[in-house]
Amino acid sequence: DLLHDRPDVELVSLFSPEHGIRGDADPGESVDDGVDERTGLPVRSLYGETRRPAPEDLEELDVLLFDIQDVGARYYTYIYTMALAMEAAGEADVPFVVLDRPNPIGGHLVQGNVLDPEFSSFVGMYPIPMRHGMTVGELALLFRNHFGVEVELHVVPADGWTRTMLFDETGLPWIPPSPNMPSLESALHYPGLCLFEGTNLSVGRGTDQAFQVVGAPWLVAEEVALNMNQQGIPGVYFQSTTITPEDPADGKFDGVEFQAVELVIDNRDVYDPTLAAVVLLGEIRRLAGHDWGWEPSHFDRLAGTDRLRDGIDRGQDPQRLRSGWVAELQGFLELREEYLLYP
Repeated sequence: DLLHDRPDVELVSLFSPEHGIRGDADPGESVDDGVDERTGLPVRSLYGETRRPAPEDLEELDVLLFDIQDVGARYYTYIYTMALAMEAAGEADVPFVVLDRPNPIGGHLVQGNVLDPEFSSFVGMYPIPMRHGMTVGELALLFRNHFGVEVELHVVPADGWTRTMLFDETGLPWIPPSPNMPSLESALHYPGLCLFEGTNLSVGRGTDQAFQVVGAPWLVAEEVALNMNQQGIPGVYFQSTTITPEDPADGKFDGVEFQAVELVIDNRDVYDPTLAAVVLLGEIRRLAGHDWGWEPSHFDRLAGTDRLRDGIDRGQDPQRLRSGWVAELQGFLELREEYLLYP
């Protein structure tokens, strides 16, 4: 809208990622080509029949510009729309500009496992951690310089952001980047609780607590919360609640009231949502018995491995499940160092 209103800029077309150009389409919902009501500009979908700009859509462009708010987790597809658009721009000899934005959950904590390339998909194209701690501009530099995306790249840094700064410390308004990312609280849990999308439990889609809760009609949330609080996971505590999803995008338990475990952060500086999620997966799996259900291929795509699901099924200790993550993360921290733009 700002570019469209500037007389010295000729904005000629828009390219839409998942959730639509205005961020209001449901997850996984195919986005059609169309016209943006506010500007009257043509919208080319990058989340429908194709996920990268067509050569003919780039022929008359002086520059392709990426200006989209990410949430800081490996699963969020905007960064892969960026990567594929970078590839297309490079092939068409069109410069690619990233107007950088803050990582809303900070750039100082890097957590979770690093994706196994054998499980590469549109919810994880490159071997990066679940919580990568990078901005889209930094990721663009990583994609080009390390993962081989060839393009003339220009990154415009965000002014005033530092790595320890979370979104509510920027003074900027939270505009949900997708329908089920209603708040910073949801974004902070998302690098872990998104894994439950690969199970038969609800993550609160269709409520105002998406990715802050996990539940199902058969779940005894009080028992799970009590057991989880005895685990001593830093920075978070667990409590039982009830939720009633209304028209949830995942189709889980529409209109049904049921128990859920709510995760409440009490220290953002030490909270590891990936640890919380792995322990919670194991605890609910242990108690659920025949009520439990995986969506195996989807879970493995999100987890970036099949080892996590297999270990949870076998009742392995969460710390053992995460035993290889430390070395993976250290390797990634060393890799990303040269691409960091902010103190």
